[in-house]
This record gives sequence, structure tokens and C-alpha cells, in this order.
Amino acid sequence: MAERPIIKRIRRAKLFVFLRHHRHELFTDAFQQELATLYKESLQGSPPVPPAQLALAPILQASTRVSDDEVMEVTTMDRRWQMVLNGLDSASAPCRKGTLVALRHRLIAQQMDRRLLERTVESAAASGALGARQWRAALDSSPLWGAGRVAETDNLLGHALRQAVGVIARQQGRELPAVANEAGAPLVSGASLKAALAWDGDEPTARQQALTIVLEALHAVDHWVATQPTLGEAAPEVAASMAVACQVPAQDVTCRPDGTPTLRQGVAEERRISVEDGEMRHGGKSRSLLIAGYKRQGLRDLESGLVVAVGVTPANVPEASVTEAIAIDLAAQQRTLAELHIDRAYLASTLVQQRSAALASVCKAWPVPQGPYFPKSAFHLDWGRRAVHGPGGVVMPFEPGGAVQCPASTCASGALRERCTTSPAGRRVSIHPAEALLTEWRERQRTPQGRAKLRERVAVAHALAHMGHWQGRRARYRGVRKNVFDLRRCAVVHN
Repeated sequence: MAERPIIKRIRRAKLFVFLRHHRHELFTDAFQQELATLYKESLQGSPPVPPAQLALAPILQASTRVSDDEVMEVTTMDRRWQMVLNGLDSASAPCRKGTLVALRHRLIAQQMDRRLLERTVESAAASGALGARQWRAALDSSPLWGAGRVAETDNLLGHALRQAVGVIARQQGRELPAVANEAGAPLVSGASLKAALAWDGDEPTARQQALTIVLEALHAVDHWVATQPTLGEAAPEVAASMAVACQVPAQDVTCRPDGTPTLRQGVAEERRISVEDGEMRHGGKSRSLLIAGYKRQGLRDLESGLVVAVGVTPANVPEASVTEAIAIDLAAQQRTLAELHIDRAYLASTLVQQRSAALASVCKAWPVPQGPYFPKSAFHLDWGRRAVHGPGGVVMPFEPGGAVQCPASTCASGALRERCTTSPAGRRVSIHPAEALLTEWRERQRTPQGRAKLRERVAVAHALAHMGHWQGRRARYRGVRKNVFDLRRCAVVHN
């Protein structure tokens, strides 16, 4: 009776009402037993908290976008949280902040965050809202900017060195400037590396001189750290910071013939862009949209609207690579796809390249260039005989992924040469590795029914926008795995 006035007063945050009514369906006794396996029984410490009460907190946290500290506040001050967590008018939080953080680590380590998402799908299936085992699903991605600070080469080096020296300073109970001077790198003790260098950006040789000074500081600190008698518990943290500091020149710096260090021309493969988050990368969603961080991806069932699987990749990784993880999630749910709606970025994915004959793919093919000459569609591909038939009756063998070069002598004697090519070498026709699939897509999208099918994929963009609203434009955590956890619980909220 005390909860009913609270429910009536909730106008926008309807997730609280939904979870209060359906939490027993999501967190069944069997699922709570699964969650309980994350912990071992002990007679010491505080009395145990029910697994559902503890696992509901990260879901509400994703919905309201509050921090771990704020969770401790709202569980004692917000009656909506107290209603869902079964602690109405409680004067104390159901758990401590350390328990909440430990739960997150345990969920990630045991893949139980995936089980939270699966439970929403299983609950929908039990209610009859999901339908058959085979799904008509759409897959797409959206940008997720990283939580780490992006910096150029000089600042990356200075930040990493400052971290290493700072750890030793804290361990020894000394001030950072004193330890930095002793290490032979006083410039890393300031708040700004560029201010310590005091270099003029308009001077042509200033950047070269600054790079030389920073590299000298790196060598000085590296030598000084090696001479320290003992670092104790700080040794792993110091080693990690020095590893980052050594990684930066290895990827960004090269030497001239005279031995002078200089910045590398171009970008090294897998270039590190942040000290705090080593998995962030520069990448792009399109030619105009550049990302410093990650790409989040979601697979949405078009019939029920549920997000059934998600993934996160560094921004420089092609979208197609995420399908391996999504296929594993689908196998864990014992589900198969009957229809997959994608864009061309997923053409090289395992879901498409290794698809069964029963899986129908829907995608917009590349347009055929139009001009004064015969288009590619004028060349008929005989897949049974692996032969291409030209407009003039020329028959040439082909292999997927290769190119067919019509002999110049044949083209020169043809009556249709002026409409085919002006190249002295003859007409050249490239065959895409997935040319058969592209041809199928082109034929389908010429029909009204095919174009209507293509428009269905917009639903997954809406789902990604909803999850992006809860997750935010910038990642909450550092690293791929923690952000997968965050995206999965946002998908739970969406479902």
C-alpha cells in the first residue's frame, strides 16, 4: 500500500514502475541461484544481500546515469530506488560502494552481464512477445568517444613519465618536483609539459628541439628507475607507466640518417592515443565523422524490437569484426537468424561470408556507375561455368575477387568497341569476392518490395540512439570489456 502513491507520482521514469511489477519475472529463483554462484559462502562479514537486490542496482544506474557514489545516496534518499530494491524508507544503503564495484568486476569476469541481457530476451519469450526461435534482425554501429584524454606525442610521453615519477614520489612520501629533479626530468613535475618546455610554435626547429628534450627525459627517468633499490608494491604501476612511455616513441618517432630523432611520417598501426586508456584508437564512422575511442554495435530483432546482442570495438577496427562476438552471443542463446539486415561495412563479416543457405541477407548494394559506356551490368556472369559474357559475345573466364581483362585485339575488332571502352588495352571488368550477393541485392532493390525491405533497417538505428541516450556520447569506462558491460546493461534498459 505504501508503494502505490509512489507509482502514481512517477511520470517519466517508467523503468522504476516496470521493474517493480516485473522484477520477479526477470530475476527468477533459478537466475538468482546463478548470480549467487559469483560469491562463496562465508560466516564472516555482513549478512548477505539477495542477488536480485544487488543486480538491479547496475541496471538502475545505467538508466539514471549516476556514479557509484551517487548510487549510495539515491538508495537512501530516492523512494523510487528504494521501492525497486525492496528497501522502502530504509535509512541505510543495501550495500557499500566496494560491494557494487566488486559486483561489476564479478559480472564481467563470469560473463554474467551477458546473462542479464539474455534474461530480458527469455522473459519476453516466456510472455509470447518474441515469437519463433529464428530472428529477423538488423545490425548497425554508432560512435562512442573514449574516456581517456587524447594527446599528441610530446604530451603522451610527459604524462606517462609524470605518472611513473608520481607513483614513486607517493611511495616515498616526497613531493613530485623533488623526485623529478632527482630523476633528471624536472620538466615532468609541472602541470603542463609545453609550459615547462617554453617552446615557440612558430619557430621551425622548436618542435624538433622539444622532442629531443622529452626523449632525453625519458632516458633519464628510465635509467633512474632501474637504479632504485626497491619499489615494493609500486613496482607494477611504475613498470606499466614506463611501458607506455617507451611505447610512444616506438610508434611515433623515427631517426634521420644523422641519428637525430624526428616524428614519423604517417600513422603507425595500432597507434596509442591516450595514456589512461590503452585500447582507444582513432577511427572513422564515415569520411566526415572521425572518432577517438570506440564503436558500439547492436543487433535488434525487427519483430519484437529487442536488442539481443551488442558489441564494442576500437574505432580503427572494421565493423565486420564484431560479428564473431555477436555470433557467440547468439549461440549462447540457442538462436539462429532467418534474415539479417546490414550495411556494406558488414559485407566481409563471418555472418555474411559463412552464412547458411537459410539465412537471407538484406543490404543496399553499391550503385552501378553510369556513363557513355556499357555498365558492368551489361556483362552477364555465368557462375556455374565461371565465365563472363560481354555485350559483343566475348566469353572470358573469371575468378571472384579478380578482374577480367578483355584482349585488346578482341576489343579492337568488335563492332561495339566505341560503346565499351577507349582504352588501348581493352575493357577491364573487376569481380568482387561477393559479386553474386551484390548482384542479388541489386536485383531486389529495383522492386518496391525490395526497397521497402531496405527501409526496415532504420529500426536498429533507433535502438542505438536509445542506448546512446543512456550510455552517453562518451564512454563511462576505460577499455573494451568494461564498455561492453556498460552497453549490455543499457540494452537491458532498452529491452
